Amino acid sequence: MTDALTTFDSDDDSLPRPAAADAPLLDVRDLHVTFKTEDGMVSAVRGVDLHVDPGEVLGIVGESGSGKSVTMLAILGLLPNTATITGSAKFRGDELVGRSTKYLRKIRGGKIGMIFQDPLTALNPVHRVGKQITESIREHHPELSESDAMERAVDLLDSVGIPRPEVRVRQYPHEFSGGMRQRAMIAMMIANDPDVIIADEPTTALDVTIQAQILELIKSVQVRTRSAVVFITHDLGVIARVADRVQVMYAGRAAEIADVETIFHHPTHPYTRGLLESLPATTTRSGRLRPIAGSPPSMLNPPPGCAFHPRCPRAQIDVCAAEQPPLVPRGEPGHLSACYFPIAAPPETEL
Repeated sequence: MTDALTTFDSDDDSLPRPAAADAPLLDVRDLHVTFKTEDGMVSAVRGVDLHVDPGEVLGIVGESGSGKSVTMLAILGLLPNTATITGSAKFRGDELVGRSTKYLRKIRGGKIGMIFQDPLTALNPVHRVGKQITESIREHHPELSESDAMERAVDLLDSVGIPRPEVRVRQYPHEFSGGMRQRAMIAMMIANDPDVIIADEPTTALDVTIQAQILELIKSVQVRTRSAVVFITHDLGVIARVADRVQVMYAGRAAEIADVETIFHHPTHPYTRGLLESLPATTTRSGRLRPIAGSPPSMLNPPPGCAFHPRCPRAQIDVCAAEQPPLVPRGEPGHLSACYFPIAAPPETEL
């Protein structure tokens, strides 16, 4: 494993070279993230593997505390000093874990852009929106003048559907509505044509009409820029709408990985089935929703073996509590799940 404290050659700050056409843009292996707290060590991410291929939309779904956002923040070096990161995260074949802040600043916003969950806290309240966008542009393109960067900022605001962008570019974040702030964040994120867009629950605080507009906007941006997208959410309805492939996470680990059709119609992990059965269907069905029993575990002291076994209706304690199940192939190519007693039949209810 690669320790987060590992140092690289300080002279090697060049950006990653283009990878082979069949190589993943982002390749994460055995990623662990622990936080030192007053109560002890919190294991937020426990051996996550994932990859993102060029042009695809990877949906990462799970309950709060499953490690979805922490995984992406660790890759970008955005976690506090209380975090210890081990494992590997390669962008175009170049390692990110343990790299210098100087190197990661070139990656962040330039090669990998991130849309944060709450744009009101992500945007600086004391700087005009246009100033914040031009700062991002000139960080990666210092050859541009301030006026050229501002002209680019106006064009970006216009491209994400903000009316009167030449006026809005001079306003502060508090003068924008919630939907407009999220659009401004997207404009800032695409300013440097990133290869990977990370969208961290970008529609959580928005009403359903604006949510639909933001989802369409992200999709259109992805098509236009030909970038890959990592879409983090707890909303399976959003995942069904935007994702090509889905990674279901529970207690800091991957529970199941498959294409979106397989996840929704033929899940094999009981946790994935539980998520689907607790979701209001878009079609008429009989019976009540069936929530997952219990609560997500505390990561200060996660359960032994499979972390889901205390809530799992299929668990056999002597097996499931003894050892952590590995991710293994299930049926269709690319379908993996971590369960000793997987579900063979399709779920009773499909979206």
